[in-house]
Amino acid sequence: MNPPERGRLLVAAPSLADPNFFRTVVLLLACDEDGALGVVLNRPSDTPLAEIVPSWALHASEPGVLFSGGPVQPNAAICVGHTAGGLESLETTLEGIEGDLGGYSPLTGTIGTVDLHREPEEVAVSFAGLRVFKGYAGWGPGQLDDEIADEAWFVVDGRPEHILTPEPEGLWEAVLRHEGGWLSVLARHPVDPSLN
Repeated sequence: MNPPERGRLLVAAPSLADPNFFRTVVLLLACDEDGALGVVLNRPSDTPLAEIVPSWALHASEPGVLFSGGPVQPNAAICVGHTAGGLESLETTLEGIEGDLGGYSPLTGTIGTVDLHREPEEVAVSFAGLRVFKGYAGWGPGQLDDEIADEAWFVVDGRPEHILTPEPEGLWEAVLRHEGGWLSVLARHPVDPSLN
């Protein structure tokens, strides 16, 4: 099993019954001795992104709606973007930029967080897609490690096609199937095992 690190995905085990995290996939944005923070990738809302951040809506991945990132600070907005042009293009763009990366903070590969207080043209990179989340998921020191040890979460590598999938409702099953082995078997686990 992979250790939890920024850029990795937490996939809820079928046994995780907490309604905030039932069958969720969480992208870890931070993970260290102080705790962990991430956003739920498969909880789209009905709110069009154009109503919240109109200048960024043109860059949004489908579906172009606001996502519920988790139960912590539901009024906070976090943006995750996939840069255009691939990893080599991103490295060239960011080469020589020190400190402030023009509103973009790399996370893993071509995925990073975006400062929504800036306009798209002010950010140092261009985007192939992005997603905006209201709220986030948070864990205190050692809490996530304990939950992983209790087999509440599977930790897998994050992939852009999963992070910005156009079909977020099917993401939990898709990630488990992609991992193969025992995890792909769990993808077929019924929502209510008593009906099986």
